[in-house]
Amino acid sequence: MSTPPGGKRRRPSPMERQQNRAGLAFVTPTLLVVLVIVILPIAWTVLLAFQQAKLIDLQGMGLFGHWTWRNFDQVFTAPGFWSSLWTTLVYTIGGTVGSIVLGLIAALALRRPFRGRGLVRSTMLLPYVAPVVAVTFVWETALSPQTGIINNWGAHVLGWHKPIAFLSTSSYPVDLLGVHVHLPLALMTVVAFEIWRYFPFAFLFLLARLQAVPAGIEEAATVDGATLTQRFRHILLPQLMPVIALLSVLRFIMTFNKFDDIYLLTGGNSGTEVVSVRVYNFLTASYDVGAAAAQALVLAVILVVLLGVYFAFFAKRVQEEDA
Repeated sequence: MSTPPGGKRRRPSPMERQQNRAGLAFVTPTLLVVLVIVILPIAWTVLLAFQQAKLIDLQGMGLFGHWTWRNFDQVFTAPGFWSSLWTTLVYTIGGTVGSIVLGLIAALALRRPFRGRGLVRSTMLLPYVAPVVAVTFVWETALSPQTGIINNWGAHVLGWHKPIAFLSTSSYPVDLLGVHVHLPLALMTVVAFEIWRYFPFAFLFLLARLQAVPAGIEEAATVDGATLTQRFRHILLPQLMPVIALLSVLRFIMTFNKFDDIYLLTGGNSGTEVVSVRVYNFLTASYDVGAAAAQALVLAVILVVLLGVYFAFFAKRVQEEDA
């Protein structure tokens, strides 16, 4: 609202007051929903992180209980915290990069029209839209060392001498070009599941952007003698970089907080305990709500720091390339 030169603020007209009340009436339901669903749970979690709170005492606790730093000391000094954090980063980066790369390959393969393309596209979405309980059960059955089809194929086609327990083997010895290494087999398996389940998410975004690229640009590059890889590197990839950057942020956040996939597949065992599973174990094993809230708060702070690094060093570069 502008102030007249005389210094007195102009009173709003009846029409302006009516518009302000109407705007407030439209915004209030959204604000209430955000307050109840987002802000209050976050504030309650922060308060619990600094209090000695057991699950049995939670109902009778007041808003402010016994303040303490013991929860954070317990989080950082408990055995397995740093290894679970490292596992979370490996799982997140592997799942994010793999799902985007596989989604990009699928989008490039299905961007041109052919007979049955609609059916193939809809089939691509099945891993993403199927219930997580159903798909984890299918993977557990297929990878079972006793009755799994993967071990059956491995024994008859690849000549495996004994079945492989993909979901319960934390370290599997293999020889790569004469070098004896131990692979984190269970962790690699859940990363592969993450890639397979969520590549359709990246596929939809990337395919929509590819279909918006003018066909004349590629045709002109083809006439000028550009190869397939040159057209992808200098024409398609710059067009896709803003979408890839957005997908990287979204998938990183989703995967970093992922709980149900790993818990249903391995229960966090065999070297697959990510921080979200660790928070659940804190709560169910010792019923320590304060320690679980502290663990969740640490997880949120780490995620904010990582996203801050991304926006500080990479987001501006992507915007410059897009411009």
